[in-house]
Amino acid sequence: MANLWKGFSTYSVIGIANTLVHWQLFFVLRVEFDLSQALSNLLAFCVAASLSYYVNALYTFAVPPSIGRYLLFMLCLGTVSLAVGWLGDHWRLHGMITVVIFSLISLTCGFLLAKWLVFHGAES
Repeated sequence: MANLWKGFSTYSVIGIANTLVHWQLFFVLRVEFDLSQALSNLLAFCVAASLSYYVNALYTFAVPPSIGRYLLFMLCLGTVSLAVGWLGDHWRLHGMITVVIFSLISLTCGFLLAKWLVFHGAES
């Protein structure tokens, strides 16, 4: 079980920076540009996750980044970000609730996705 969560602390530290970028951009897009929560969450995720994918590839999983793994990661978690944003719009949730829910899902599911699927077998 300990091996399952190996690297989670590094992933979490990188995730904190990712979350700050995501939240800032989400609220700028939502408030200043009056975009929906779904689109704001997806766009903010894409920007923040692009940086964190690269840093996690190098420091958490110690593998060279690749376009294929990047696209897989972005497709999977991008779909989740769009779905959570859509639910926030649909249920008329406050934006803070939307980003908190997505951040919690992204932290745990994103780590497991990265470990088991995106970076699995890519170790040098």
